[in-house]
Amino acid sequence: MMTEDFYCDEVLSGKTEVNKVLETENVLAYHHTKPFYPVHIVAIPKKHIPSLITLEETDNELLIELMEVIKKVATKVTEENGACRVITNLGKYQESKHLHWHIVFGKPLK
Repeated sequence: MMTEDFYCDEVLSGKTEVNKVLETENVLAYHHTKPFYPVHIVAIPKKHIPSLITLEETDNELLIELMEVIKKVATKVTEENGACRVITNLGKYQESKHLHWHIVFGKPLK
């Protein structure tokens, strides 16, 4: 079972080591620790923001930086695999209450 905020509690704190794909001052993209797809990368802001629908106007610059990272990662995944999906979850679909995006390729594992 996930903690309320896996990203702050585990990833950003350094408790859980991750394989980084791209990092900026305010954003981290890394390979999912328990991937659901053959290619599964997560992009998160380093600032705690609960979800897409809780973003505030003061988060606009951070959101732009996050989207730039997602675009770079999605471009690389698409170049390597021919396609990708960019997904964010809300409400009961969002297990960890920290804004995050999945950049994935392939059919779900299992």
